[in-house]
Amino acid sequence: MSAARTLGHPRALNLPRAARVRAESGTPYSVNGERIDSVRESWLVEDRWWTGCPLRRRYWEVVSVRGRNLVVFRDLCTGGWFTQAA
Repeated sequence: MSAARTLGHPRALNLPRAARVRAESGTPYSVNGERIDSVRESWLVEDRWWTGCPLRRRYWEVVSVRGRNLVVFRDLCTGGWFTQAA
């Protein structure tokens, strides 16, 4: 059996997942029903601005009241909220 058959096609890792986020002044205080205890940091990503499909996202690294580390972002083009693995 060839290596190409056993490895298969490449797959994307760490894809964003839609999230239910409650925010105040743009900062999340609840993610998927779990309260946020603290925000570790926030950053803005603007990429592919030269294409027809630019990427604009505001990210937050947060800690839930249960101690879970989460990365959540808001797509600034569509307004949707998403989580990604920390």
